[in-house]
Amino acid sequence: MNKKKKKSQGSVKIVIIGIVLLCLVLGYYYYLSNKSAPKEEETPAKITPVQEVLLYNFDRSYPPTPKEVVKAFSEITKCMYNEEYSEEEFLALAKQIQNLYDAELIANKTENQYIEDLRWDVNQMKGMEVVLSSYAVSSSTDVEYFVQDGYDCARLYCNYTFRKGTQLAPSNQVFILRTDEEGHYKIYGWKLVEEEEE
Repeated sequence: MNKKKKKSQGSVKIVIIGIVLLCLVLGYYYYLSNKSAPKEEETPAKITPVQEVLLYNFDRSYPPTPKEVVKAFSEITKCMYNEEYSEEEFLALAKQIQNLYDAELIANKTENQYIEDLRWDVNQMKGMEVVLSSYAVSSSTDVEYFVQDGYDCARLYCNYTFRKGTQLAPSNQVFILRTDEEGHYKIYGWKLVEEEEE
């Protein structure tokens, strides 16, 4: 009788161990199948071009050369003309581009006038369905450095291509930059290059 009891206890132990092992195998399979399948909420949200330029932190990492300053200016301008954004994002873009301006350029207009002029310019372009298709900044070797009124200055060009439907229109702009008290090149002004100037 005792022998039978021990045998049945042994069988019960084997069954319990088998069940535990089966649970472990099934649990591990469940873990692996859920781990390999990406969940929708884990997929990172795509950053829009507007959000990307708004992430620039010019206080921490200002563009090191005049060429990089004009490139940053052009990227923000491209977002303003080409992308959709909220009023809050528009104001943030306006502030972001102002981080690249010389203090004297900023002082030429009140904050309200600057915002209204910028809004008018952007609305004109969008109303005519014109987008900034591309831009090309002068190569670093073509940047002209000079000193004026005690400031280190730089002159360089940027060729913009505007597109309306299938029509392309080039626009060559000359930029003047000068250093601020921290040695950063800031945009002092720019203008359209007339053909005879080129």
